[in-house]
Amino acid sequence: MAAVQKAKDLISSNPAVVFSKSYCPFCMSVKKLLTDIGATFKAIELDTESDGGEIQNALFEISKQRTVPNVFIGGKHIGGCDDTTALHKGEKLVPLLKEAGAITGASSS
Repeated sequence: MAAVQKAKDLISSNPAVVFSKSYCPFCMSVKKLLTDIGATFKAIELDTESDGGEIQNALFEISKQRTVPNVFIGGKHIGGCDDTTALHKGEKLVPLLKEAGAITGASSS
């Protein structure tokens, strides 16, 4: 139960969170995309966290998604790599990140 609360706290206290695994190419792709568009985000590497397995199980309870990356923006579950990339291609990712406060200042590409 502590892992559920920890995950919820991370999601609610950060404008954007990527629950990730350090070796996952899909996770790297999402983190690179967010970095390239100038977003501030918190990356939680589940494979290096002592309670990473518990957090991953908690994320399934919260989002019904077990796989990584598991992306949350503005406290809302976005999905994984394909979902995040599709939002960007549809020009909806940047406005979502701005609304959440993960992108501030001048416009990004």
